[in-house]
Amino acid sequence: MASAYILVVDDEPDIRGLVQEILQDEGYEVEIAENGEAARESCRLRRPELVLLDIWMPDIDGISLLKEWKEPSENEVMVNFPVIMMSGHGSVETAVEATRLGAYDFLEKPLSLAKLLLTVEHALEAHKLDKENQGMRQQLSVADEPVGKSQVNQDLSKEIKQISQHDSRVLFMGELGSGKSKYSRLLHRLSKRSEQPYIELGVATLDIDNSARELFGSEVDGRIYHGLLEQAGRGTLYIDDIAEMDMATQGRLLSTLETGHFHRLGGSESIILKCRIITATQYKLEQLVSQGSFKSELYFQLNVLQVKIPPLREHCEDVPDLLNYYRDRFVQQEQFNYRNFSIAALNKLRNYSWPGNLLELKNLVQRLLIVSDLETITLEEVEISIEYETRRQDRQDLDADDGLSMDSALKSLFEYPLKEARELFEKAYLEEKLMAVGGSVGKVAQMAGVERTHLYRKMKTLGIDAKKIARKAKQ
Repeated sequence: MASAYILVVDDEPDIRGLVQEILQDEGYEVEIAENGEAARESCRLRRPELVLLDIWMPDIDGISLLKEWKEPSENEVMVNFPVIMMSGHGSVETAVEATRLGAYDFLEKPLSLAKLLLTVEHALEAHKLDKENQGMRQQLSVADEPVGKSQVNQDLSKEIKQISQHDSRVLFMGELGSGKSKYSRLLHRLSKRSEQPYIELGVATLDIDNSARELFGSEVDGRIYHGLLEQAGRGTLYIDDIAEMDMATQGRLLSTLETGHFHRLGGSESIILKCRIITATQYKLEQLVSQGSFKSELYFQLNVLQVKIPPLREHCEDVPDLLNYYRDRFVQQEQFNYRNFSIAALNKLRNYSWPGNLLELKNLVQRLLIVSDLETITLEEVEISIEYETRRQDRQDLDADDGLSMDSALKSLFEYPLKEARELFEKAYLEEKLMAVGGSVGKVAQMAGVERTHLYRKMKTLGIDAKKIARKAKQ
């Protein structure tokens, strides 16, 4: 904790100098600012992990600056660092207002050395715990270690532990649902950066117009949005679906990795890259490089260490352990009724090919716990659930390569329930439109009369690959 970067903002030279000296003696890295504008500039250069902010300053009062940080205007995002207010002329009303606006605490001047250090320590610790809790909420139902005793799992665990001792960039390769993000979290937890933030970014979920801003941040009229590269700090940024990244953002990321610096969109200051970048993809990047849709230099920058995550069918002996693991997690976290798998059901699932890998297995367990309260999960229930998943996969695979006419495709809709038929129609409709416009999501959004962000989410849900369709349209 003593390596945290703290910004002290106070218009009185003696006070800010004293606070800086005290905190530096405790091992903190400290920057000082004499007024609000200097504080803004300091935040532009580097995002602090905590701010000590005076209320009464000549250019802008601390309450207004706190409000600017914690209640941003439209299209801006709240800063994510704790703020401790300081004042020698405060009141109960001022302290209440500061707390309402998001300040962690309020210190009265003259400052008590013991209280100052204790409050700083508690603020940093509370912020760290809040980040950890957010991460835990996002990681429910995800095992820290590979579940199962197969040789495949043992070898993978050994490889992850070896790589965790180094700080090089890592590229995870694996099929959809194979657990790439899970192993990325394990790698972070075992690394020297484990006490620092861990942030995940799914490229496929981003609006292409905002992808660079989400990653690198932005500066608009002096207002700063800290991108994920800054939010990750000295921790780890995991970028999933890296193959889905647009070429412009690929170029920015390549420049960042080559130089170790980046600029926020609209900003002029160079920011040092401090986080470790881990990426993942289900595609063969070498092929995308040869097709011209992924930058070769970026591929080599990311592919320093490569970890291949095996599909579940290659270690099917772990299926019983995985089924029990996810069942127990759902029972504990979602309060589902506990159910046992019959021997026949386990045997069926152990010999199933699992095209959706761990994600499919997890979804199947959840479905089986929901559909019945009976104590035992039967072979018949499993077969029905597998058939449901197979039909869903068939719907996702229905595209121009099927060789089906539009009439036959429409007639096939009548075989499904209304919800499934609607999803099938939406997928066929959107793929047809994307093919017609060469894969332009923006044009399809206009044609379909929907918001682009909503369309990206819909495409993600339906499993539509706009880049694949764009490549097909060019052929």
